[in-house]
Amino acid sequence: MKIEKFKVLLYLKKSRLDKSGKAPIMGRITVNRSMVQFSCKISCTSDLWNPRESRLKGKSHEAVETNAKLDKLMLSIHTAFDTLVERKVDFDAEGVKNLFQGSLGTQMTLLEMTDIVCEDLRKRIGIDRAKGTYPAYIYTRRTLAEFIEKEFRTKDVAFGQMTEQFIHDYQSFILDEKGLAIDTCRHYLAIVKKVCRKAYKDGYADRCFFAHFSLPQPKEKTPKALSRESVEKIRDLVIPENRASHILARDLFLFACYTGTAYADAVSVTRDNLFTDENGGLWLKYRRKKNELRACVKLLPEALDLIEKYRDDARPTLFPMLYHPNLRRLMKSLAVLAGIKEDLTYHAGRHSFASLITLEAGVPIETICKMLGHSNLQTTQVYAKVTPKKLFEDMDKYIEATKDLKLIL
Repeated sequence: MKIEKFKVLLYLKKSRLDKSGKAPIMGRITVNRSMVQFSCKISCTSDLWNPRESRLKGKSHEAVETNAKLDKLMLSIHTAFDTLVERKVDFDAEGVKNLFQGSLGTQMTLLEMTDIVCEDLRKRIGIDRAKGTYPAYIYTRRTLAEFIEKEFRTKDVAFGQMTEQFIHDYQSFILDEKGLAIDTCRHYLAIVKKVCRKAYKDGYADRCFFAHFSLPQPKEKTPKALSRESVEKIRDLVIPENRASHILARDLFLFACYTGTAYADAVSVTRDNLFTDENGGLWLKYRRKKNELRACVKLLPEALDLIEKYRDDARPTLFPMLYHPNLRRLMKSLAVLAGIKEDLTYHAGRHSFASLITLEAGVPIETICKMLGHSNLQTTQVYAKVTPKKLFEDMDKYIEATKDLKLIL
């Protein structure tokens, strides 16, 4: 189809003033010889209207606010026109109007579709989705709303208004203005792409937005396992009794070193998660908060001592609650008190369990995977860092096993 004429005209309908005395703004779309009128659903003071510019005069609050709405409206119309041109099919002015306004049966906005995806995920929690995956969707929805309001000066955008530049600008908003980490940004962008795929699949978008957009690469993370000397420094650290929070933080960290429990699990496991085997050994069995997978580990004497130290029949959990922001602050303080230069976090205890306590002791990595509650060995391999001591021991075993072999050429 050859486009010979495309024009959008805005004008006032002064013959139909509303109760406040303002005149409604009307629009007219012309494509070649076809023409259609529509209501902009915007009203303004007649004296402020500039018919030559199709804008309000001056810098009053009404003028600035109304002109912003008109800019958004014009953007929607031109976006709809460009979309129809890209389809390479015949269309008229009515087609442009229907696309930018959206028909009653097919109109869908980005945030509305995001809400649908979030609700669908919420219903699947405990079935085939873990509870820990839900917050990322909520935070994505929240940042999307902030970005749309800042960038478009509106509460929501229809899929017909979006361009491929949208996701690039959203990425910059997350990283630069919100100051979030690249890994968090990657999760949010993946959710946005998922929402757009569903919109296209369900017929609410005329194309699959951002299908060719590549997610930013995550940062390479090295295992955070501490050295044995650092763990011993934390274990042997003498803390005054009046620093009860420091003592609890230290003990929770040591419990992670002895059992491999993540923070969310350590503060939520109860005595119901303790099981005694037929030989009298005590086991900790629980479903992880992150992925709902079962973790199972036999408790070492050191872990049993910590459980008994904080035993309180009036409290349902094995350990008192210590909120994560406070725990992070206390871990930094413990590193200073113990003279440790390594980055001391609670999760370093989980890494240390996988490397120092189990792998170095000869526990197969498949078993460590079950202890940590991982879904695959690749994740466990990141935690179970091969230490020099383990490497030397394995090489000695290899040499011993191959000493009788002879190479025949």
